[in-house]
Amino acid sequence: MTQQRDTLIEFPCAFPIKVMGGQHPDFLPAILETVRRHAPETEQEHITSRPSSGGNYLAATVTVQAQNQEHLDGIYRSLTAHPLVKVVL
Repeated sequence: MTQQRDTLIEFPCAFPIKVMGGQHPDFLPAILETVRRHAPETEQEHITSRPSSGGNYLAATVTVQAQNQEHLDGIYRSLTAHPLVKVVL
């Protein structure tokens, strides 16, 4: 019998996280600050963004160096708890 792994992701790895929120001047700096609490090596150039077609929302992708599943879960929890963030994928 084979043992099933808890995750299909091989750590450590570069992992893209999609974050969506309202169009706000503090949105991208808030994402960077929140992610840096868990992954201090994350830089501004690790974030890409684009506005929604109506211009009311901003979608960002931040690529982090995830060390393990717990590390990734902590980043997701912190981003989800931020008041400027609507959705984290």
